[in-house]
Amino acid sequence: MPNQKSNPGNSLEEALKALAEQAKTALEEGFVYFKEDLKLKGSNLKKTDTGAAINRPVIISRASMVSPEAGPICVTTSDFSASPKAGEKAGALNSYNLKIKSCQKCPLGKTRLNFVFGEGAPGAKLVFIGEAPGADEDESGRPFIGRAGKLLTKIIEAVNFKREDVFIMNVLKCRPPNNRAPEPEEVKECSPYLFKQLEIINPVIICTLGNPATQTLLQTKEGISKLRGRELYWNGIKVIPTFHPSACLRNPAYKVDVWKDMKFLRKEYDRLCGSGN
Repeated sequence: MPNQKSNPGNSLEEALKALAEQAKTALEEGFVYFKEDLKLKGSNLKKTDTGAAINRPVIISRASMVSPEAGPICVTTSDFSASPKAGEKAGALNSYNLKIKSCQKCPLGKTRLNFVFGEGAPGAKLVFIGEAPGADEDESGRPFIGRAGKLLTKIIEAVNFKREDVFIMNVLKCRPPNNRAPEPEEVKECSPYLFKQLEIINPVIICTLGNPATQTLLQTKEGISKLRGRELYWNGIKVIPTFHPSACLRNPAYKVDVWKDMKFLRKEYDRLCGSGN
């Protein structure tokens, strides 16, 4: 707050008003791209802009990639003809989906409508990971298509990506009853599927959405609030954690931090992959 003695012309009311305006500006920077009724324009984003504070590199985990043995349903991928390598990955993902789509390793296999494998570009350099399918996803067999999914699509578009250019999946492939949090045994049985998908896609950046996805990938109990903004890796792949879109729907203030994380993600993607990719 301004010093009243050294700035006698400033009243307390004026100082508070100035602080309120600063807070409003900061909030608008985070909210502008995520309002439900906003039509996004990618040209509004400067690719070099970033608001995330990055600490020293901290490698949380280099968990081994495990290839599970059984099987669950549906991969939806974009144009496989982009390159021979993308075509090979598409084939590998489809084969793996067929192998695991009938999985009954945990009780969720008996209550699901559809096994939600994931969808997107098989050769994607950027992967988004959530925790589990919801009701809409369970019914359709596609990830992130409900309210949280619509917000995720806007977030992706806000930083000049298209949904079909990335790959989106969850830790769990089956919906937990009443959308409850994943249980440890469910994560234990299902996470090897996630690791194998990542092995096939081999992205450059992984964005984890919320605590379950982040903690599963990095094998940590630290919360998302402490992990976001730090330099993290999994098997040599850069990991950028942020809040889950559903958390942003419950608490819109989280959108400010998500926006900072996404600007940092865009900057790192351009640095690692080239801004033309």
